[in-house]
Amino acid sequence: MFFHPLCASHFNSFLYFSVLFHILSLPLSLEDPPQENGAIQTNQYSAISPPGSPDAQEEPFSTYFEEKIPVPDDIFSFRKLWAFTGPGFLMSIAYLDPGNIESDLQSGAKAGFKLLWVLLVATVIGLLLQRLAARLGVVTGMHLAEMCHRQYPTVPRIILWMMVELAIIGSDMQEVIGCAIAFNLLSVGRIPLWAGVLITIIDTFVFLFLDKYGLRKLEAFFGFLITIMAISFGYEYIMVAPNQGEVLKGMFVPYCEGCGPVQMEQAVGIVGAVIMPHNIYLHSALVKSRQVDRGNKKEVKEANKYFFIESAVALFVSFLINVFVVAVFAEAFYNKTNMQNLALSICCGSPHRDLFPADNSTLQVDIYKGGVVLGCFFGPAALYIWAIGILAAGQSSTMTGTYSGQFVMEGFLNLRWSRFARVLLTRSIAITPTLLVAIFQDVEHLTGMNDFLNVLQSMQLPFALIPILTFTSLTSVMSEFANGLVWKIGGGIVILVVCAINMYFVVVYVSALNSVLLYVFSALLSIAYLCFVGYLVSTFLHGYSINGYANTNPLEY
Repeated sequence: MFFHPLCASHFNSFLYFSVLFHILSLPLSLEDPPQENGAIQTNQYSAISPPGSPDAQEEPFSTYFEEKIPVPDDIFSFRKLWAFTGPGFLMSIAYLDPGNIESDLQSGAKAGFKLLWVLLVATVIGLLLQRLAARLGVVTGMHLAEMCHRQYPTVPRIILWMMVELAIIGSDMQEVIGCAIAFNLLSVGRIPLWAGVLITIIDTFVFLFLDKYGLRKLEAFFGFLITIMAISFGYEYIMVAPNQGEVLKGMFVPYCEGCGPVQMEQAVGIVGAVIMPHNIYLHSALVKSRQVDRGNKKEVKEANKYFFIESAVALFVSFLINVFVVAVFAEAFYNKTNMQNLALSICCGSPHRDLFPADNSTLQVDIYKGGVVLGCFFGPAALYIWAIGILAAGQSSTMTGTYSGQFVMEGFLNLRWSRFARVLLTRSIAITPTLLVAIFQDVEHLTGMNDFLNVLQSMQLPFALIPILTFTSLTSVMSEFANGLVWKIGGGIVILVVCAINMYFVVVYVSALNSVLLYVFSALLSIAYLCFVGYLVSTFLHGYSINGYANTNPLEY
């Protein structure tokens, strides 16, 4: 599935048809809770304490939370905000991974400043979704994967896990290959792509064990990597000096004049790159690292407030970095031709001049070619600074991706493995296909795959959005912290828009293939996809309809 989009479509179809077969045997109406001894069996969830489980007698199990960060008792202060600072910045790494950076540069190169408003809207929506994820973790003491394990029946739960793992693999491929490309650029081609992947595997394992020295040191290390990205891409922004008026216009005017299927596909890619399904699972777990007395509603309310402020600051920083990249490529390379860049490459004596054909077609750039082009236009320093920024983005996101994989796997499958075994398994699942791509593909031919992986992640979004909206809307789970009517309606609209965008892209993509067989295949695939999404939506709607029943579990069958 990693060599051509159709391969991934075949794999997805197998999963979706399996889902359809099993879903047809499941009741879509949610029954009232079972009765024991004439009494209604109530849900063990409350707004403050985590649910009971068959493993309740076992010693509590954690992924890396050997310590809890204490929170001062101040009413409101920056000291208290500082105590909560950390999870939001780790979460924001997913908004800065190499997949996002490549989506940004292609957005600038293909559409100029016209899609900056899509980036802004996607970031704001991402913040609202991360708010839901953080609230679930703070209020219940459980992350989203654990909640899915306890609330959904077996078959939907396994399918959800498979879809999230698919999204993690797609994201991880972008991140690891981004690191490998950075090593290749920094070594002037001496380190091949496959060797860069192996280096990334090794140093990721090393960095992952930094949390043994304390969570605050780990969070400081991630903050250092974000600072490197801000300085690197900020330097490129200052060097290029884009038109500030055009930047503001593209950011706040929701219009794309003269845009066609290429720009629409890029807009979908931006949504898929910015709002990642596995990141919602990650954030709901990261907030558990702070000492919050869930028996004290005031503390829970304060934790929700501080985590939201911290997430807003972190995503504002990530948004600025993404804007730097879009603006650089919009100003310097929008509507440029291969011939123009080839002539410049010859003048500057670049060893990469063979990357650009001698024709007047529009210049096509990716992370690799983007660095080369920057070096041609603004000197070797621009190339190396670009590579350092990509390396920081890739290295940080591979680590947070590994944490996501651990939380998702242990939550959905209720694993009780050693720390090393969990890291090894989650890394292997994502690294193996990445290494195969690195061996059989050259560094110059990865752009099409990156576009497809962004769209693939966008298609997995409902499998994170619907569960998080469902659980945070239930008073039986969240008590007084459950979503209000505005959040429920707004969340439902977001899900509908995402599904509509995904279906639009499928139609556009398949229409270009000119094959009746593929038309039929894609129609069946879409039906299976929508059936499972419809099943998840039905659980949300039924949970909303019986939300008045105190302490009932609307997802139990």
